[in-house]
This record gives sequence, C-alpha cells and structure tokens, in this order.
Amino acid sequence: MFALALPLAFAACGDVTSTATIDDPRIAPSAAHDDVRVGEVTLPGGVRLEYAETGKAGGEPVIMLHGYTDSWFSYSLVLPRLTPNVHAFSITQRGHGDSDRPPTGYASADFAADVDAFMTEMGIERAVIVGHSMGSFVAQTFALRYPHRVKGLVLVGSATTAANEVIVGLNDYVQTLTDPVDPQFVFEFQASTIFHPVTPDFLDAVVAESRKLPARVWKDALGGLIATDNAGRLGEISAPTLIVWGENDAIFPRAEQELLDAAIPNSTLLVYPETGHAPHWERPRQFTHDLEKFVRSLD
Repeated sequence: MFALALPLAFAACGDVTSTATIDDPRIAPSAAHDDVRVGEVTLPGGVRLEYAETGKAGGEPVIMLHGYTDSWFSYSLVLPRLTPNVHAFSITQRGHGDSDRPPTGYASADFAADVDAFMTEMGIERAVIVGHSMGSFVAQTFALRYPHRVKGLVLVGSATTAANEVIVGLNDYVQTLTDPVDPQFVFEFQASTIFHPVTPDFLDAVVAESRKLPARVWKDALGGLIATDNAGRLGEISAPTLIVWGENDAIFPRAEQELLDAAIPNSTLLVYPETGHAPHWERPRQFTHDLEKFVRSLD
C-alpha cells in the first residue's frame, strides 16, 4: 500500500468490464454544472463534520465516503461531473480533513452511526451509499446496520475483509508514527495507491489532506478498519450493489473481488483496466458515468 514498506451496461450479476471510453483525469469536468458547496454539520453527539454538496435539492441522494486519511476532497474530481439530478454529499468522516477529531470512535460502526446521524440532520431518508477503501467497509457496515436507509451500494477498492497482508503490514508501520507524521511517508503512502497517473496538483492536494491527521488518528482509524469483519454477514445485504475495482489495485487483489461479489446477493463487479486502487481519482469521468448509470438503474 505504500512504497516504504509494501511490496457500462449493468448486468443483474457477475463481472463486466467498463466499456465507455476510459478517460484521463487531466481532462476538465464537463458536467452540466460545477456548483460544489462546502458546509459543516454538528451531529447530535457533538461531532462536527465537514461535507461537500452538489446537485439540486430534489435530486437522487448519494452519500460518498472517502478512504483512509482522505476527506471529502477524495471525490472532488467526481462532484463537478455529476448532473444536477444527483444530489451528492461527500462527507469528511470524523478524525479526517477539517472535521472534528474526537478522542475515540474510530470503529466502522462509529463511522456508520455518523452517516445515519448525518442523513437525519440533512433530512435524507434513503440514499445510494458510495464508499472507497476504508469508506467501503463503513458502507458495508452501514448497509448491514441501517438497511432501510440504503437504496443502493457502491463499493470501490473494497474486499470482504481489510485484514490482509498488505493492510496488516501497513499497520505495523503506522503504529510507530509520532507527531508530526513524516510528510515523505504521507506522500509515498498516497502515491503508491495510484496506477494510472493523476495530476501533480491533485496528488499534492490529497497528500495535504492526509497531513492534517495526527498520528493517533492514523493509528485508531486503521485499527478500526482492520477490526471490521463483515465477511460472515455480507449475504444479508439486500440493496443492489456495484463493486468497482481497478485491475492494478495493489491492495485488494482480484481474488478478493470474486469473494465479495459472490458474498453479496445482488451485486455486479465492474473492472477498470489499467487502473489502481482509486478508480474515482484515476478515471473520474468514467467513474461518474458508471455511478450515474447505476443510480438511474435503481429507478
């Protein structure tokens, strides 16, 4: 996972390769609008979360959950490309970005409870839940704990468990971190997740978001991720599920995608060629196309 220490039609089920034109993230957004608003909300428990929002109030609600040490900015290449008919909220989860950093509460169940509270505060009854990497495990947990709130589920760079050799190896290193966290480590951690190039400005911004986290959140969030074990319950997920995976993902390999796809009853595995762990960074136009197609299919 990091260089320092670690080596378009949707089918009812099964594996498809994304067939629309694979895009270059350096291409500017071409959606119907670029109105991305950043706000914040304080949940009943007192935790303040930052979020970015786009789309019209009557649009289809979509909640986006970022990966480990990221923030709402993880979806910054997607949000401007969405049509106004998608009312998207990209949440900066607790401990990350400019959201509050409480001393505890970094298990997937805690993150999922925040999503539930966020939806209540924003007046959203049901939504399509999108999660990348760590956020995908939060999304799984949310779908299991709050099934009535999930219209559809999108798992990006996910697996049945995060406790594989790569993540455990990362954790061995992360547990040694002290403040301030070494900026070279942060850069190499983020850069190593990417296969298809992104712009230097985008990568620098992603690294800047990760550098906001103190060492304790690096440790606690990763510990919570490794402790997440939904594997035995994934068959209980009833919502239609889209699994998006880059064939050059160095963190969660193809075999883990097959297990995930087999475990979730109503799932489709969508494979992006020549793409790493973050399809929405590396192929934002393609990802937006596929996300919107999935959202429309739910109607």
